[in-house]
Amino acid sequence: MDPQKYAYQRKPSKKTSTIWKDFKIVEKNAIKEAECNFCKDLLSISSSGSTIHFHMHLTSCLPHIAASKRQKVLTIDMKGPEYVNIVKNFSYDMKKVRELASYMILYHEYPCSMMEHVVFDKFMRANTPYWQKISRTTTRNDCQSTYEIEKKKSKIILRGVNKVRITTDMWTSGQKISYMVITFLNFCNVLPPHSGVIIVDALQMCFTDWGIENKVSTITVYNVRYNDFKKEVIYWRQLFHMRCCAHIKNLLVKDRLSEIGEIVDCVREWVKYLVASEARIKNNKLFLDVYTRWNSTYVMLAAALEFREVFPRYEDRDLGFNYIPSVEDWTKVKNVCQILTIFNEVTNIISGTKYLTANLFLPEIWRIKEVLNKKSLNQNDYIRAMVVKMNTKFDKYWGELIYSEPEATRNIDTILRISYEFYDEYAEDYNLANVDGSINVVGKNVMSGKSMFESFVRMNDTIRLVKFDLDVYLEECVYICSEDSDSHFDVLEWWKVNDLKYNILFKIARDILSISITTMASKSTFSAGGRVIDPYRASMSIATAEMLLCGVDWVWVLHGLKKSSNKYYKEQ
Repeated sequence: MDPQKYAYQRKPSKKTSTIWKDFKIVEKNAIKEAECNFCKDLLSISSSGSTIHFHMHLTSCLPHIAASKRQKVLTIDMKGPEYVNIVKNFSYDMKKVRELASYMILYHEYPCSMMEHVVFDKFMRANTPYWQKISRTTTRNDCQSTYEIEKKKSKIILRGVNKVRITTDMWTSGQKISYMVITFLNFCNVLPPHSGVIIVDALQMCFTDWGIENKVSTITVYNVRYNDFKKEVIYWRQLFHMRCCAHIKNLLVKDRLSEIGEIVDCVREWVKYLVASEARIKNNKLFLDVYTRWNSTYVMLAAALEFREVFPRYEDRDLGFNYIPSVEDWTKVKNVCQILTIFNEVTNIISGTKYLTANLFLPEIWRIKEVLNKKSLNQNDYIRAMVVKMNTKFDKYWGELIYSEPEATRNIDTILRISYEFYDEYAEDYNLANVDGSINVVGKNVMSGKSMFESFVRMNDTIRLVKFDLDVYLEECVYICSEDSDSHFDVLEWWKVNDLKYNILFKIARDILSISITTMASKSTFSAGGRVIDPYRASMSIATAEMLLCGVDWVWVLHGLKKSSNKYYKEQ
């Protein structure tokens, strides 16, 4: 007889205190605590079994006090698009309040200490007698919890994604800490020196953490030396290493205004003189530029052109006014503005689209090249000088995107070969992605007859697609939309509609045309970073900064919000 088998095992004592109707035992990190059923606060469990501190807690627990009253509080819950009013009993949920408080802190970029502000506390107590102040430490922990929960959700979503396209850029905060943003995954510290190898290592760590190291197809970077890491990413099998088109466009224009620098300075001084006093002129059309931004200089010049007849009149009326461009100067301004108009329109397209993709910008690249080619034959020396420099910069970055007719003919075979390679790869992935539909019998997977037939059809259908489907598409006539809808044609929507007809090609088009070709999303993160890591929060840890700046984007998605519709962001 085994004495241990029949050894007396003491059963856990039954809790007889009535206090356990209001508390429940929870275990966290192998430590048991008592959680209040009303306010969700955690209290330690005494080894002696004493429950005095539980009773003392209930005497000050406002949700418990409210629940003890017989009279119920009613609330009106407005739900649905038409806000149907639903009357129901109100139950104060402190856990829900803390959760929403974390959303508010992340959403509005408030400091965690806001929850401890005296007036805010009075405001909340005036709204509900159940309010309990939340400390900054608790608020930060709640924000961290929200961040971790939403990060896990995002990782689950990425598991079902085949291709991931990211943008990345570097930024130095007021703390003199270098951060790298990987939209919208990480906001991490990168130690110097910022060489291509260091940047790639940081990216690799991020991709591994998110489980997308074999899924990243495109990296869009800002046009600086340390982002020239094309050689280092070969082992990732990257399809594209993109330069930020917005930055390249600015490089084309920014320094070229120096050809008429003296005229621009003259116009700027004239506008500054007139807008300095409302008594001199009452017209809101005049605009004083920010000289570091070429597009604002263009707007200033274009507005001044409308008032060029007014210049001589002001000279007669005001002896202090002596900024008079000549007729020849105005002609130069007009000719330069004709070129800058195109670039300004392209800028408006970029700034008006939050996530600018290849399908929207490629036609604009072609448009810019057409203007530069035409203006390179201009009879004015200063115009030709500007255009030559612009063309040199254009060919450096975009020369491989737009070809002359002889070059295009030579590259057709290369493009066709790459297209078939893409098609073969996608067709293989598509075939492997289909589930075999097997059934389980006595612990073994056995394919049903239906599953075997469908598997056979998929295999042969994929072979047929590789041989014929791409050829059929290439042999079809070019799609020409009507003139009235030309400017509204959405190529991605067209491919979505034709998904059933070109199942594999649709996936290729979706992945290629949706590539982000600007780092504007990264720049917006840096703008938020400048607000979050302000001089009053200079001691903020790197982990907290990442939590706040990445968490806010996930909260936007969680609540179905858009940044562009938020008044706070518009006012910045």
